[in-house]
Amino acid sequence: MSQTDLSDARVADAPSRNFVYRTLPRWLWPYAQLARWDRPIGWQLLLWPCLWSAALAANVPGVAETGYGIGAFVWHSILFTIGAIAMRGAGCTYNDLVDQRIDDQVARTRSRPLPSGRVSRNQAKIFIAAQALVGLLVLLQFNLFAILLGFASLAFVAIYPFAKRFTDWPQFFLGLAFSWGALMGWAAAFGGLALAPVVLYAGAILWTIGYDTIYAHQDKEDDVLVGVRSTALLFGTNTRQWLIGMFTGAVVLIALALALAGASLWAYLGLAAAAAHFAYQVHRLNIDDADQCLALFKSNSQAGLILFIGLTLGALANAITALPPVY
Repeated sequence: MSQTDLSDARVADAPSRNFVYRTLPRWLWPYAQLARWDRPIGWQLLLWPCLWSAALAANVPGVAETGYGIGAFVWHSILFTIGAIAMRGAGCTYNDLVDQRIDDQVARTRSRPLPSGRVSRNQAKIFIAAQALVGLLVLLQFNLFAILLGFASLAFVAIYPFAKRFTDWPQFFLGLAFSWGALMGWAAAFGGLALAPVVLYAGAILWTIGYDTIYAHQDKEDDVLVGVRSTALLFGTNTRQWLIGMFTGAVVLIALALALAGASLWAYLGLAAAAAHFAYQVHRLNIDDADQCLALFKSNSQAGLILFIGLTLGALANAITALPPVY
């Protein structure tokens, strides 16, 4: 296969060495691109609030007495991972259906499967249904409250693709959808909610606005031409100051969530390390360097991982203290 044929089958902003192009049959490539399997950063960012919340629940003193131990935490983490990949793929496919005409006018996105004609709209709709079915099967493994809460998130998923048409804050609507896992992990553990996961959710929303503003600076020129809106355009040259506020607010709210849940020192150390990562992003940011904006955006998965490691260590410490004494 010629290099030209290969490039015609890929999208402009996807890594060419991804496993999609090395292992999957070529007929699956357009569907993998619709689901963004060649760009895992999206499902990773969707997953981290789920895992934070599940780990936060495992930090609660005496949680083992409720039946939510380390084994349940690990099982829920596996389910959330599968669900995040499936639902992020379904959401991206839906987004591409809504934005097909806009994507055709933006240099970075016109090579996507729908605007390039490699997948029909009907094929994309069938693919959404298949991915949503996987997500549903995962959701049904949880308690009734978590199932209903999961369905409630679909309202924000449906609204988000249209947000850039009616508000300068589409990143806020992305945060409402992408941070929903901050509620789900706790709900799956306890069958209800408390103030701690709600505050965690608010912190995750601010984090999402911050990292997606960085991402949006890649497309600001095209967005002006097409007539869509974003916080990158709204903040402009004041983006660094806005990011300081968003990331600081996220850290404060997450710290409050840790305190409300009775999390251990490990969780706070993880948050401190994540805060240092946020500061690094703000320091390094050049809003006129698209490649750097993309790299900094992707680095937020590292920040999510850092906080998750701290929370997980706190959960393990909590589980150890709950063990009966050995005589």
